[in-house]
Amino acid sequence: MKRILLFAVTNLLVVVAISFVIDLLGLRPYLTANGIDYQALLIFCALFGFGGAFISLQISRWSAKTAMGVRLIDLENPSNQLERRLADTVKSLCQRMELETLPEIGIYRSPEVNAFATGPSRSRALLAVSTGLLENMDSRAVEGVLGHEVSHIANGDMVTMTLLQGVINTFVMFVARIAAIAIDNAMRSRDGERRNGGLGFFAQFMLVSLLESVLMILASPVLYYYSRRREYKADANSARIAGAGTMIYALEALKRSTQVRDERAPSLSTFKINGHGHGLIAALYSSHPPIEARIEALRRGI
Repeated sequence: MKRILLFAVTNLLVVVAISFVIDLLGLRPYLTANGIDYQALLIFCALFGFGGAFISLQISRWSAKTAMGVRLIDLENPSNQLERRLADTVKSLCQRMELETLPEIGIYRSPEVNAFATGPSRSRALLAVSTGLLENMDSRAVEGVLGHEVSHIANGDMVTMTLLQGVINTFVMFVARIAAIAIDNAMRSRDGERRNGGLGFFAQFMLVSLLESVLMILASPVLYYYSRRREYKADANSARIAGAGTMIYALEALKRSTQVRDERAPSLSTFKINGHGHGLIAALYSSHPPIEARIEALRRGI
């Protein structure tokens, strides 16, 4: 639950920060003498909603390296046998997936048994694995995990998730502002004097922020639903290039592994291979399906 809340807050901060700048500078081209220009408001929210999401995407590799302390492997001259095996496995999987550009490959020190891929495009991606995964999995299981992450890169999942996040941001900003303006107008009508009635600047900002928080929580299950479908697809693609038995073996190893969570970068949680909660909240807000369901899906496809 903590990981889910942290991830929601991370996404929300982008929208709230943009809202503060908008209100502070008085940038409201959608307000006219005749009321709200809904088309201008939608365009305005889309520019900021997608802009914030794509800025986050563009700096995602840097953010991940900084937050997780990822140490990149020199692909031309790995420093040890473990790094060489890791680089060779990724190169082989990328060839089978027909990826022309290799991702950056890195290792981050953490007890969690996990790996993730991020980056703004297929040609500018980062694939990182934890020391916990390398220490607790054999080479076959590691290959299945790496195949899953290479699949995310080949599918362009990072960009697709960003587009979806941009749609959600736009919806949240759009509806929150309409609702806030309606409440402000209702208060002005009640007060009977437009000069002194309604909400002040700070109250308006707080109201918009509150509405955006509530709407983000309500809209996020759409993002998480797609994320879960994306995990099934990445599992299937990994099974195609690494073998179904290998991918099932990797998932079974993940299932047996300790459930230590590294919370240093909650925004990366949807990109990690291992992540799922239990109960009703997890059914709506989990970025990953249960590992048992993922294994069963692969077995049905064999």
